[in-house]
Amino acid sequence: MLLNRFDRRTALPLLLATALLLAALPAAALEDEHRGTLAAGLDRTAYAAGDAVRLASVLTVEEGWHVNAHVPTYDYLIPTQVTLRLPAGWAEAETTYPDSKSVLFAFADEPLDVYEGRVAILSRLSVPEGTAAGEYEIGVELLYQACDHDSCVRPVTAEETLTLVVGPGGAAQNEELFAAGGGKAAGGGGGRNAGGTSIAWMLLLGVFGGLILNVMPCVLPVLSIKVFGLVKSAGLGRSQVVTGSLATTAGILASFWVLALFAIGARAAGAAVGWGVQFQQPAFVTLLAIVVLLFCLNLWGLFEIPLPARLATSLGGGGPREGLAGHFVSGLFATLMATPCSAPFLGTAVGFALAQPAAVIFAVFTAVGVGMALPYLLLAVAPGAAKLLPKPGAWMETVRRLMGFLLAASAVWLFYVLAAQVPAERLAAIQLSLLALALFVWMRHRGVSGAWAKRAAAVGMAGAVAASFAFSLGDVGGPVVADDGKGGLVPWVTFDRTEAESLAAGGQLVFVDVTADWCFTCKTNERLVLETEETAGLFERHGVVPMKADWTNRDDEIADFLADHGKYSIPFYLLYRPGDEPLPFSEFLTKGNLRQAVEEAAGARTAQLD
Repeated sequence: MLLNRFDRRTALPLLLATALLLAALPAAALEDEHRGTLAAGLDRTAYAAGDAVRLASVLTVEEGWHVNAHVPTYDYLIPTQVTLRLPAGWAEAETTYPDSKSVLFAFADEPLDVYEGRVAILSRLSVPEGTAAGEYEIGVELLYQACDHDSCVRPVTAEETLTLVVGPGGAAQNEELFAAGGGKAAGGGGGRNAGGTSIAWMLLLGVFGGLILNVMPCVLPVLSIKVFGLVKSAGLGRSQVVTGSLATTAGILASFWVLALFAIGARAAGAAVGWGVQFQQPAFVTLLAIVVLLFCLNLWGLFEIPLPARLATSLGGGGPREGLAGHFVSGLFATLMATPCSAPFLGTAVGFALAQPAAVIFAVFTAVGVGMALPYLLLAVAPGAAKLLPKPGAWMETVRRLMGFLLAASAVWLFYVLAAQVPAERLAAIQLSLLALALFVWMRHRGVSGAWAKRAAAVGMAGAVAASFAFSLGDVGGPVVADDGKGGLVPWVTFDRTEAESLAAGGQLVFVDVTADWCFTCKTNERLVLETEETAGLFERHGVVPMKADWTNRDDEIADFLADHGKYSIPFYLLYRPGDEPLPFSEFLTKGNLRQAVEEAAGARTAQLD
């Protein structure tokens, strides 16, 4: 019910406001998109090696116009952002943005955070120790989009090149530029866009997004296992409920910290980063398939994950029980299964984080982990709530076996993902290796007796795992080519950014769907919204060219396309409109929103032709 209310009362007005906000001016008015002037300068005429450097970038916006704040009210708006090109080997600068002001426009239900008048952005950097005397160039690029009260011009980048002198005799300069910044030093400014309230808001969104992940289809098989485990824990006493819940929380948080470190390292290495991109690696998908298989075998009773013997004895009672290690691993597993899904608020928080420094990435990923672990944290705080769960009994064995089959469906999905990444013969080899792993697990725990036979089975298990990974390595398949409508209702063509922009410039509407086989949300939207007779008819009536960008495997062009629109997760939908800025859609696409956007764009195109 909550999601339905969000879609109906919030998403539709926001999309309508976006369409109005990005409505472009007539061609004659687009001759000058620079509705502001940039002045940049350094605080001294010369510096010694090791000195701190202050740099001011001041944008003066024309009267009657404004630009979006550095952290816009909505993530699909173009942020005002400074990028510095520093000499090789110099450390990254710290940049502080001024406070924004909230302005209510006629076309929006909520105020938007904007800059008006003189916008002073201050940066702080250091001259590296040992820098030789001489002149060094620093490039300043300021991205912004100017809007008035009813329309926007195209985003532009204003540029300046500054010369920094390393040598003696430095004196203060450009005091008027730094005075425009109110005397704030880089890194010390407050305000929403300097990272205070805005980061707090993104952390809150991260918590909500992580909490909603628990009910996404990707996680439901794992959630059912956790409910089963908690039922068993409730039968063993309050302490077992608390320790089990905390162990699960630890597993969730640990996996999110690993994901954060992976994102930070990948970005530092220049690789594409985003939510779920690890599914572009066949080795990772194979690893997850191995984990899923082992969980299935555990649920089917082929082996158990017991408590340590001493702890089990101290607790009393017999029979296999899920130990702390089992709870911890299930927390890890839940996170891994969650990454192909995109929940409400999650894309906004993660997209914001991946464009920020490492500390912010780590903080936002931690917030998402806390949100996902929130049910277990609450159970740890109030273990008495476990009494609401069903009483343990013989029924649990039947349910346990059924859960194994539910989880096995996840393995089928993983093989579907692998089918787009590795050749058919390698996929078959991976599947045979996993079958061998299952056989050796059965031999090790149920099928053979004798120490030598069990050791041989253990060696066979290790060999099967190694073989699975070996067959997953090698060249990854390229981008999946659209089938030109074969087998589907919509005649998709393969995404080409240049072609899409050319078609839009020529008067056609172009709808872009960035998707992947491992993205569960993408497939859900395709099934319920895109591949329907209503959408196919809508595209045909209005001459919409449907383009599909398949990100199942790594593709730098698609990654750059997403990054240019401030996106680091999929699904992502964009409508190219003649004479207008491209219009992005929510991750949770609806037929109504899509129809409204296409019909409005088609009407605007007809009006231009008339």
